[in-house]
Amino acid sequence: MRFDIISVLPDLLDSPFAHSILQRAQKKGIAEIMVHNLRDYSTNKQKSVDDYPYGGGSGMVMSIPPFARCIEALQAEREYDEVIFMSPDGVTFNQTIANELSGKGNVIILCGHYKGIDQRIRDLFVTREISIGDYVLSGGELPAAVLVDAIVRLIPGVLNDETSALSDSFQGELLDAPVYTRPADWNGHKVPDVLLSGHELKINEWRHEQALLRTQQRRPDLLED
Repeated sequence: MRFDIISVLPDLLDSPFAHSILQRAQKKGIAEIMVHNLRDYSTNKQKSVDDYPYGGGSGMVMSIPPFARCIEALQAEREYDEVIFMSPDGVTFNQTIANELSGKGNVIILCGHYKGIDQRIRDLFVTREISIGDYVLSGGELPAAVLVDAIVRLIPGVLNDETSALSDSFQGELLDAPVYTRPADWNGHKVPDVLLSGHELKINEWRHEQALLRTQQRRPDLLED
């Protein structure tokens, strides 16, 4: 799977993609993550990519030409399944969307700044708008990193244990059950007996019950949905 991320701050994404699972996925050739500097597609001397908003008001708006040039240059090289804009007013990202996007081939991600991007870019190029929550960040780079991380770990061959992702929270609309490791008894605080029983059916039943209970207590909205 290939990700092409368009940003005015490409250096901000160096670290998230250079470690852990994302680094491993790229070294294996399972995922390719390319970050493009939007200023490289500006034709003015100052390499600016924003301008004052029509109708007045505070802040600056990211202009059409640099985004259009970059997107069109990428689309001339390959076909893309999605052009995603990270935006606070997009659809809230969740595990279902991550599962769906992990089956795609090539994806472009646009990172906004300032007051946002010219609406015409959204109308003409963007196929999907995604938010990572009901709050505003300084730019779209961190949401883009969240999106890529959540998707890449689902691609077959990325995790050493591919079944691990299938038991994560939100898979099956439930939070994950509590997990334990050694020692079995730490200062009198013991691991539940069922997990030490070796009885797979009982363990699975316990985990499902605990997942349901935790979801009821912490995220009842998931059960309502």
